[in-house]
Amino acid sequence: VRSVRLWSSSCAAGVSVAHRRYSTQQTESAEEETLHTIISDTENVQGSYSKHEFQAETKKLLDIVARSLYSEKEVFIRELISNGSDALEKLRHKMITAGGETAPMEIHLQTDAATGTFTIQDTGVGMNREELVANLGTIARSGSKAFLDALQNQAEASSSIIGQFGVGFYSSFMVADKVGGYSQSAEPGAPGYKWSSDGSGVFEIAEASGVRPGTKIVLHLKDDCKEFSSEDRVKEVVTKYSNFVSFPIFLNGRRLNTLQALWMMEPKEISEWQHEEFYRYVAQAHDKPRYTLHYRADAPLNIRSIFYVPEMQKPSMFDVSREMGSSVALYSRKVLIQTKATDILPKWLRFLRGVVDSEDIPLNLSRELLQESALIRKLRDVLQQRVIRFLLDQSKKDPEKYARFFDEYGLFMREGIVTTAEQSVKEDIAKLLRFESSALPAGQQTSLMEYASRMKAGTRNIYYLCAPNRHLAEHSPYFEAMKQKDMEVLFCFEQFDELTLLHLREFDRKKLISAETDIVVDHYKEEKFQDSKPASERLTDQQTEDLMAWMRNALGQRVTNIKVTPRLDTHPAMITVLEMGAARHFLRTQQLARSSEERAQILQPTLEINAGHDLIKKLHALKDSNPELAQLLLEQIYDNAMITAGLNEDPRPMISQLNQLLTQALEKH
Repeated sequence: VRSVRLWSSSCAAGVSVAHRRYSTQQTESAEEETLHTIISDTENVQGSYSKHEFQAETKKLLDIVARSLYSEKEVFIRELISNGSDALEKLRHKMITAGGETAPMEIHLQTDAATGTFTIQDTGVGMNREELVANLGTIARSGSKAFLDALQNQAEASSSIIGQFGVGFYSSFMVADKVGGYSQSAEPGAPGYKWSSDGSGVFEIAEASGVRPGTKIVLHLKDDCKEFSSEDRVKEVVTKYSNFVSFPIFLNGRRLNTLQALWMMEPKEISEWQHEEFYRYVAQAHDKPRYTLHYRADAPLNIRSIFYVPEMQKPSMFDVSREMGSSVALYSRKVLIQTKATDILPKWLRFLRGVVDSEDIPLNLSRELLQESALIRKLRDVLQQRVIRFLLDQSKKDPEKYARFFDEYGLFMREGIVTTAEQSVKEDIAKLLRFESSALPAGQQTSLMEYASRMKAGTRNIYYLCAPNRHLAEHSPYFEAMKQKDMEVLFCFEQFDELTLLHLREFDRKKLISAETDIVVDHYKEEKFQDSKPASERLTDQQTEDLMAWMRNALGQRVTNIKVTPRLDTHPAMITVLEMGAARHFLRTQQLARSSEERAQILQPTLEINAGHDLIKKLHALKDSNPELAQLLLEQIYDNAMITAGLNEDPRPMISQLNQLLTQALEKH
């Protein structure tokens, strides 16, 4: 239900206003300094006052408002300006319908510190006596019965109860102990009226002369609210909340709102220069936007929005975690609701700057706190999907530009996948991810969709391998083990890629499998692979069995099993764990250092050896001829495999052991 306005509400159509550059809005020329005001003391009461009582539900509402329903009292200015804008819009609509000429449509504010008053006057539709009585004394017809029902059903009228009813004008009583004013209907020959109230239960109306068409309200401010009789304080509030109201707003004769609401305009009517200036205004930045999305929709929701992606350097994890809040402002019919609206976009899109304006958003009584509802969730989902679609379009239009964008903003997308619950949304965000691939030249990136398009018929897995860089990925024993399957492998170089893919789990009904996990799965499936070296260059089966028995005894509880693998060529050994990525993540999140035996109990690792590698063959010979040196060599092979697997991130304890190995190896020289 639309907020009840003293002046009456109407549809939200806008009119263009003159504007200046957003970044130079404070600049004033001598001509612009010419004062223009319509507020003057020309009104005179004619005859006697008639007294009227507020209806019961209105009295209750006034009592609630007097106890400061709004968390910030300054918003009474926003409410009164919005009412004035509605009255002007209604007059404009009537004049266009009737085919007449429209008079200047303006809202004027005046502050007087000497008398402690705040005055607002518009040139809108105005009211006759009947409309004054109805609008002053009664809550909106559509809201009164439901409001009373809510009060009867709950002992305390919280903002959630009264959130569907408007107070607009009644917010004046938060800051004023007496409110009065004048109003004259815009109908030809209509008389003017004066009215006043102290909010206690009655209001007075009398006919008056010298009244301009429209409505004028004078607030006699409470002692603790005299700040609103200061021009600077009122200017601050108007600039904060009402900078984009369609109609000119004057404060003590000076024009305040000079900015165009670009989001309400047709996209083709806005120049690149205007976007740059508006971006600098809303983002408080000095650069240019990297991307600009101007999105308008009437269904399923009314949405007018502009989003900007700033230029930025690649953020660290600290930068991402520090930037916690949204930087998108929420408006309703060009009136600011929240400067940083946290509910209308998912958290991972907080790098966006811009504006969202929607008439469909449910607001509470004060317009300050969004009510979490299915409608808000729908708005959030619609905006998220539109931003994802926009970024996908940009990736196709200019892949190189998108690659630079992803390099700098990819951490936010990874966060989106990790923190989002719905699998379908995870996969939508995952369309934005980019990786290098074993099937493509170094430096060239690919998406999960492109990987899927290259998959062989019957293949149901997307393979990936996490490594610090491409060189280490291509020389990893796990990539080497994958070569025999002739499968494309995605290379993941970023710190949080592995965690992201663990949370994603699958994409387009295809499982995401790490190369390390695939090796273990193949063992369970008893997959057969051709040895990389001929039998003459490998240990015999009996030699291998003897060596593995000795290794199990020498390593003890640090391994669960030891196997021979035919899939290695240049590496002597590798560690396999069923869920290697999850295991690495678990170890990284542990605060206390663990011994190799403790890690083994958690991981249950298998050491797979290459029976054709020179180190393994030498180890077999040394276990009998020089057991002490063989033990040191085995320890080093095991530690190297653990480090390569990413399961031992602290190699310092290995240094003394490596020094002993080198010492013994060089004793004969």
